[in-house]
Amino acid sequence: MANEFSAEAWQRNAAIYAKILAMPFNADLVAGTLGSDRFRHYMIQDAHYLEGFARALSLASAKGLSADHVVHFAGAAQTAIVVERSLHAEFFVKFGVSAADFAEAKPSPVCDHYVSWLLRVAALEPFEVVLASLLPCFWIYREVGKDILGRAVKPNPYQAWIDTYAGVEFDQAVDAVIKVVDEVAAGVSPHTRDAMHAAFARACQHEWMFWDSAYRLGDWPV
Repeated sequence: MANEFSAEAWQRNAAIYAKILAMPFNADLVAGTLGSDRFRHYMIQDAHYLEGFARALSLASAKGLSADHVVHFAGAAQTAIVVERSLHAEFFVKFGVSAADFAEAKPSPVCDHYVSWLLRVAALEPFEVVLASLLPCFWIYREVGKDILGRAVKPNPYQAWIDTYAGVEFDQAVDAVIKVVDEVAAGVSPHTRDAMHAAFARACQHEWMFWDSAYRLGDWPV
């Protein structure tokens, strides 16, 4: 329905999504020419990010309005770490990232800011706003994965990454989160709905910044 929060939020932030698709990182991923140094940087930072994302999902679970919400987001937190760590492990081996390399690579400024913001929202804001802040990570990755799958050259050195986010299992997981977000948004006040939109938009900005930082090999300047 046109008045559902998710449809409205996506429409409001369609321009950011379009910019994400056109970013050099994703354009090079499609062409299979993305430098391994940039992908290494991305995967290391994504591993750091996912730990924070899982913690935010756990906080969302604790705030759930029903037992189903608690189960759903507690499971999502586990999946964020278990499933995607497996993907990272595969690429860490492929691209020569040792355990020592990962331990020495601290979260970049953008990763640190994104995670800190998510955890602040998850700790301080109501359940509905927390979900709005978490949704873009799920949704944008699915749409980017599908878009890249349809255009990527084959063979592609990053096919496993593409397949993960364009796959049926992830697609269904994203649909389930969208459904919960729309259900809880239906009964909120105008003030809370505005706060949800603000959180969704800021998360979209963070997603753009994360890919941009990976392409620039972003790190602390001092």
